Amino acid sequence: MKFVAIVGSLRAGSYNRAVALNAAELCGPGTELTLFDDLRALPWFEHDVELVAPPAPVLAFRARLAAADAVLITSPEYAAGMSGVLKNALEWIVGGGQLVDKPVAVITASPATTGGERARAWTTETLRMMGADVLPESLSIPSVGTRIKNGRVTDEPLRAQLREVLAAMGRAAKQKAELAAAEG
Repeated sequence: MKFVAIVGSLRAGSYNRAVALNAAELCGPGTELTLFDDLRALPWFEHDVELVAPPAPVLAFRARLAAADAVLITSPEYAAGMSGVLKNALEWIVGGGQLVDKPVAVITASPATTGGERARAWTTETLRMMGADVLPESLSIPSVGTRIKNGRVTDEPLRAQLREVLAAMGRAAKQKAELAAAEG
């Protein structure tokens, strides 16, 4: 199975990037999680441009999502919501439909004790409006600075939670593939 992770932060030392990279290492046999690491290349969303000819970075982003069996989104919370770079990326795929019925897990990580829960709720609402199958195993990670050291998830209960999110993504993707084959 092929999973794609989108990190809603451009910071080099992002905790959310560390979560995604650690999740990639925790995938079970036969599952690969890769980061779509080029949100910086996406231009600001313009509906007129989308209608005429989406730019090459947008087409590449859409292709990666379309080819994925499931998507993991990790994001910080900014001003009580998702980051602007993540919102912009999601706007580019509304019209393309790459997340319709696609299993998506949302993880927010924050130094705050809320774990970025408001960003997770907002991202979840946006994804559901887009037709994504947002998994209930999504999670918020509070006090993330105490659970990640030097880019490594050191907290074993968090590592177990990440494994469960990945397993849920795998189960949902397998169920979707089986349903498509039965309808086939």
